[in-house]
Amino acid sequence: MAPEACNGVEYGAINEEVPSPRVNNVRKVSVLPLIFLIFYEVSGGPFGIEDSVGAAGPLLALAGFLLFPLIWSIPEALITAEMGTMFPENGGYVVWVSSALGPYWGFQQGWMKWLSGVIDNALYPVLFLDYLKSGVPALGGGLPRVAAVLALTIALTYMNYRGLTIVGWVAVLLGFFSILPFVVMGFISIPKIQPSRWLVVDLHDVNWNLYLNTLFWNLNYWDSISTLAGEVENPKKTLPKSLFYALFLVVLSYLFPLLTGTGAIPLDRDLWTDGYFSDIAKIIGGVWLSWWIQAAAAMSNMGMFVAEMSSDSFQLLGMAERGLLPEFFAKRSRYGTPLFGILFSASGVILLSWLSFQEIVAAENFLYCFGMILEFIAFVRLRMKNPAASRPYKIPVGTTGAILMCIPPTILICAVLALSSLKVMVISICAVIIGLIMQPGLKYIEKKRWIKFSIKSDLPDIHGSTEALII
Repeated sequence: MAPEACNGVEYGAINEEVPSPRVNNVRKVSVLPLIFLIFYEVSGGPFGIEDSVGAAGPLLALAGFLLFPLIWSIPEALITAEMGTMFPENGGYVVWVSSALGPYWGFQQGWMKWLSGVIDNALYPVLFLDYLKSGVPALGGGLPRVAAVLALTIALTYMNYRGLTIVGWVAVLLGFFSILPFVVMGFISIPKIQPSRWLVVDLHDVNWNLYLNTLFWNLNYWDSISTLAGEVENPKKTLPKSLFYALFLVVLSYLFPLLTGTGAIPLDRDLWTDGYFSDIAKIIGGVWLSWWIQAAAAMSNMGMFVAEMSSDSFQLLGMAERGLLPEFFAKRSRYGTPLFGILFSASGVILLSWLSFQEIVAAENFLYCFGMILEFIAFVRLRMKNPAASRPYKIPVGTTGAILMCIPPTILICAVLALSSLKVMVISICAVIIGLIMQPGLKYIEKKRWIKFSIKSDLPDIHGSTEALII
């Protein structure tokens, strides 16, 4: 059967080139920049993983970064590859959930994921300054710290405004610069490594909440790249390939520094907090290596910021193109970037940048968990609802296998939610309630024609006709 869609628009069949709706004359993102955009949306390097050792000791930290990807990262990356190639358009997981569960839940997905993304992005100026304050003590607090956060946010927001292709290649350069000092530190540390230090564990002294939140925060957000699918060159091939390579890059970027840091110096868990890798570098290699790690951390946080903002802003653009947000969110700058999406995301970052590191991690994890539950439901629902739909990349399991694949990460989600503090839980649930109320409010505004909403004409129908997605 030939695919049909509203307005004559279709997604290609499996053996065809899958187009991705986009603005004309804007260069698309190729494999290498996409790998590093995924790397920065998920990881950015080992900056921020220090708390895993402080919370649980070396053995559990190492085991966590080996096992957690099997339980969480691989299933999420596989689902992103399948769904992202099934719906190669901006908006990503919002479109998946909308197609499976309807536009109301698609909006809720968009709200929770955008808010968790902005909360996550507010973390990077905090980490950036935490690494620099040992060299520049004035950045530890007060007016200089506030001014630094504002200046950094404005500068990196402007980079996003100038174009996703620029952001992608900047991510490649920043990635090499951020990873290289840990490779150097690893080789220098070889004579000092004592493997017995990796086996230290005390199950009676584990902060499970901090441990799980640290693992979860450092190994999630694989689905964020889906919101940029409309900007990707040949997404049916590029997206799965990039996710595969990025997965290896992320896991190695965590394990190698952890093996170095825990194996080369005596353990003092109280010292293992964010920013501690620069102190380890000083012990192992000297001041020059410590400064290099600090500079790498700064560059890494720049990369994470621009990658996350790209994802967040293109998500808002994709939602507007699907009629879930006012039409002005779909407006692009002359560089092809989502103008209002960038401005809204940057404003959210500035408003939330006063939160502490651990508060940010816990809050965004809580909201992210709700969004992931909707994604898993949408993934299974679309397997059952549209089994014959074109999936340029398909996970080689049936419906039962798809359900079983989602069970371990769902159990993990329940554990993260259960271990959240009351403060984080209350704030996050309030945020969810705001989204539940906001969507009917926007529909009322649309009905009254106070603000214009519209669906982009060259997008397939994902609600009225399932034939738009069938071969």
